[in-house]
Amino acid sequence: MNTAKLLGIALLVAGALALVYGGFSYTKDTTAVKLGPLELTVKEKESVNVPVWAGVGAIVAGGLLLVFGGKKG
Repeated sequence: MNTAKLLGIALLVAGALALVYGGFSYTKDTTAVKLGPLELTVKEKESVNVPVWAGVGAIVAGGLLLVFGGKKG
């Protein structure tokens, strides 16, 4: 299996996950106050929404790579 087909499969899976979940969230640590040796950190939860068109585009691009990725022209 060549690289184009593997990338196509990865895009198909990523596009399907984007459509099913609609986004993802992560937690980041930020330093709120630093006073000498004392440091106060805050955990912030950030969320990223993935647009529907991006998920559909990834599925289409993955399908095209699967179909035409292995062809030598």
